[in-house]
Amino acid sequence: TTAPQLSELPGKAIASWIMEALRETATRHVIEIGPGLGTLTQQVIRNLPFLLRLRTRFHLVESSPRLAERQKSLLGAKVHHHISIHAALQACSGKAVIFSNELVDAFPARLFEMAGDQWREVALDHSRGSTVETLLPPAELPPSSTLSLNFPEGQRIEIHDSYRLWLESWLPRWKNGKMLTIDYGDTAEKLYHRRPSGTLRAYFLRQRTTGAEIYLNPGLRDITADVNFTDLAEWSEPWLESIAPVTLADFIRRFEGSADDGTLAASSHFMVLAQKPGSEKR
Repeated sequence: TTAPQLSELPGKAIASWIMEALRETATRHVIEIGPGLGTLTQQVIRNLPFLLRLRTRFHLVESSPRLAERQKSLLGAKVHHHISIHAALQACSGKAVIFSNELVDAFPARLFEMAGDQWREVALDHSRGSTVETLLPPAELPPSSTLSLNFPEGQRIEIHDSYRLWLESWLPRWKNGKMLTIDYGDTAEKLYHRRPSGTLRAYFLRQRTTGAEIYLNPGLRDITADVNFTDLAEWSEPWLESIAPVTLADFIRRFEGSADDGTLAASSHFMVLAQKPGSEKR
């Protein structure tokens, strides 16, 4: 269950942001990456002004055939489907307003532990019939803002390095527009406050699990980690300009006005990062 399935307020706020972004960038294409069931796209389209809806082309990037079918049954011919962001950008000639919700956390994260005054990656050993964590020898580290912070012995952190590599594969092809990234997480300085074991966790039968239990029932548990929004901004610096991330609650207040306390409380756990191609691309 994601935020759009609980309330339409995020969808309304995103629609207001998209309306502003389309006007500022003079683009007519909107791309959602990882649209899930299509609920958020439906809310966004429904909350755009009628004439803007007519002249805007909507694109969904979805690699799952099953989810793509669900989206088609919900949205019909209102949207164009693509299996990759590269294909979607090609269809838009590199000019589009882009948004995603809970996309980054779906990418694999690498887990590191501070051991003996240095970071070592946590790996899994299956050789003895059970899953046991082990620390790999010291090696070259992926770029991350958390690695330069001071942490005590035993602190664990997660780095969504696969998302960084994915970004680098397509950002040079994006010529004009704006991008909105929404996910649960925080900035590097706040993400691990009072979290010595990091944020890695799993959900199974709607129950949260941590520690060694997350490796039980492989394939049936939803394993996830919070997103470091400082990393997202720094990784895209060669191509994008970023606005300081805000909570989804503040984003809703900015673009939708007042909201019920329950929605704002839930939204305070999510962050929103707005970006656009750098001046050299415009």
